[in-house]
This record gives sequence, structure tokens and C-alpha cells, in this order.
Amino acid sequence: MLTTGRSEEFRTEQGLEKAAGVLRDERFDGVIAIGGDGTMHGLHALKQHWKGQLIGIPGSIDNDIYGTEYSIGFDTAVNNALQAIDKIRDTAESFQRVFLVEVMGRHSGAIALHVGIASGASAILIPETPTDLKKIAQKIISGREAGKSSSIIIVAEGEETGGASVVGEKLSEMVGEKCRVSVLGYIQRGGNPTRYDRILATRLGVRAVEGMIAGLDGVMLGEQACEIVETPFEKTWSVKKELDKWMLSLMDELAT
Repeated sequence: MLTTGRSEEFRTEQGLEKAAGVLRDERFDGVIAIGGDGTMHGLHALKQHWKGQLIGIPGSIDNDIYGTEYSIGFDTAVNNALQAIDKIRDTAESFQRVFLVEVMGRHSGAIALHVGIASGASAILIPETPTDLKKIAQKIISGREAGKSSSIIIVAEGEETGGASVVGEKLSEMVGEKCRVSVLGYIQRGGNPTRYDRILATRLGVRAVEGMIAGLDGVMLGEQACEIVETPFEKTWSVKKELDKWMLSLMDELAT
């Protein structure tokens, strides 16, 4: 294991050539790299300086990499967030409060979407869809009048209004009560991986080694419809990964 991390030097032509020189000097035949779109960018750039084999494996809790239905770490992050929200719900119901829970996702609402649907949230705010605070406020007020004493609203950190803190301040004024905010932050990244993530990592890792032996080069391996598929590095970031439209349609329907 090389245990490498982000490096500003690697973003330069000199840094790329230095890395290629190390690989040549140490007689590497190939490198399997696990990471997000930055890693795939790096592998693509390194390919211009080194003739060895390069294979990528998607590892990103944001699940925003094109070429795979799920990336390693996403399922674990969602489950970590769900466990925290279950605890927050106890407080929300006991004290009859509105809670806004912010989850990770600066450019992708995948975590918020899955967490929101799985937790039965009253609303889900993500970068991919416009936020209608008036509609959300009315839903809270109507729910209160119908006897619903508490609400959980899931907010992706990249939501266009400005995140949970800003949304919380605006909603508090609109509904006439203080809305509490909880930012889960890096708690989503830690902990033991789920069964799904362990098996996904094993399948992709084994296939990457098999591919390396067979001469595979210049692609990321992902999973689509339970099958391992190959995607050229450049396509993993040049093609935008869209959220499931059917799941997006469920947001309002289930909350209602």
C-alpha cells in the first residue's frame, strides 16, 4: 500500500514527472488507485507521463462519480447519518421541535436524498432541486395544526440557500418558532464499513487485480446492475452523474 494522499505538487507537470520517475525507478508495472474524481483526474494526467498500467476504483461518500451506481463509502456514510438522525428524532419528538440536519454533499445531494427518504424526513433540500422555503414552512405549520408535533428536515451542505444554518434562521421567522440545527459533519466518514461497502470494495478490488494481470489499463472499474463495468478515466468526470429521477419524485410524495 502506497498510502498516498492529496498533493499540490502532483497537480504540476514537474510533480507528475517526478511521480512517474519514482514509479520507473522502483520498477512498478501498475498502480490501482482508490478515490473520487480528483483521483481519476490524477490518473489520467499521470498516464501522459508514465507507460505503466493504471486502474481506478471509485471511493467517495458523495457518490458523484460517473460509471458506477455506488462508490465505496457511500452506504456507510448514509448509515452513519441515519443512526445520528434516529437519535435526534427522539429529542425532536420529546420536545416537539423542528430540526434541520445538515449532511455532507457540496455538489451532490445523494447522501441527503437517501438519508431523507430512509428517515422519513419532512423535507429534503439538495443542490439539484430548487428550495421553496415558503412551501416547507407551510408544511410545518399544516403538520402542527394536524397534530404533528415535530419535523426532521435534511439539508445537503451545498443546498443553494446557504446550508442548514441559513435555512434554519429563515424558517424560524416563517413558522414562528426556533428551528434547531444539527450539522453531522465528519461523523459521516468514520466508523466500521457496512456489509454492502465491504463486499463492493472486495469485488472491485479483486476485479482490479484480475484486470491488471490481463493488461487492463486507463479505466475506472464500477458496478452497474450488479455487473462490474469499465469506464475511461476522462468520462468519470466529463459526464455528470444524475440522481435517480424516480427517487427525486418520491421526496414530496413520501413527506406528504
